[in-house]
Amino acid sequence: MTHTTHTGLSGTAGRVAQNGVFARFARAGYVMSGLVHLLIGYIAIRLAFGGGGSADQSGAMAELADKPGGVFTLWVGVVAFVMMALWRLVEAVFGSASKPGADSWKSQVFDRVKALSLCAVYLAFAVTAFRFAKGSGQPSSSQSVGLTARLMQNTAGTIALVVGGLVIIAVGGYHVHKGATQNFLDDLSGHPSAFVRRLGTVGYIAKGLAVAAVGLLVILAATESDPNKSAGLDGAIKTLGAQPFGVVLLLIAGLGIITYGLYSFVMARSAKM
Repeated sequence: MTHTTHTGLSGTAGRVAQNGVFARFARAGYVMSGLVHLLIGYIAIRLAFGGGGSADQSGAMAELADKPGGVFTLWVGVVAFVMMALWRLVEAVFGSASKPGADSWKSQVFDRVKALSLCAVYLAFAVTAFRFAKGSGQPSSSQSVGLTARLMQNTAGTIALVVGGLVIIAVGGYHVHKGATQNFLDDLSGHPSAFVRRLGTVGYIAKGLAVAAVGLLVILAATESDPNKSAGLDGAIKTLGAQPFGVVLLLIAGLGIITYGLYSFVMARSAKM
């Protein structure tokens, strides 16, 4: 792809991203993501003190649906998550408007694959929010266990689970690396404060460790033929709680996820689009 062509494509992405209504709803997606992570962290802390709940996005949205105005917020979330997914899809197709001069074709491919992956994540969030807004939501953990059990019925499915687990661990490692190196600052406009840098560092590392734990449980479920081990983020957090010093581990995990949620509010205001 020539520089001129790439500039034209990123210009298309920029025109879409800078559309006023589109941009506001896309940024609202960061707010909703932040709210979901705050609730997941709260549930994890509640579990540490003997409470109940599902410490994942479905549990967070169930909590939200039970609050006054929660259903309306979920409907707003559906639109916001869809807009975020469309923004990432535009980046996957046309390239990033905020990185028009990518260093190499490898970085371009990586950025587009990442954008497509985030598109899928936000679409999944939109579907979950839609179901809970309608009152028909189900726990993500039970869906994960069911899918794992079906895949385990043949060798190809088991291999796919192991590969999927490794991919999830790699995604978690990417988040940890992004937090440790503070590469997330490239996503922000302006000059972030020291507080924002610390918030992003802790948040990304905590999020990465949680995601990597999910991938590890998927691999364990496949290799031990126990689909119940593959219970998503909720399973990973509850596995933490079952370890020695589980209360402390749950508190650390909950506070880390809450930190990522707070950083999402920074992204809502300052993310490059």
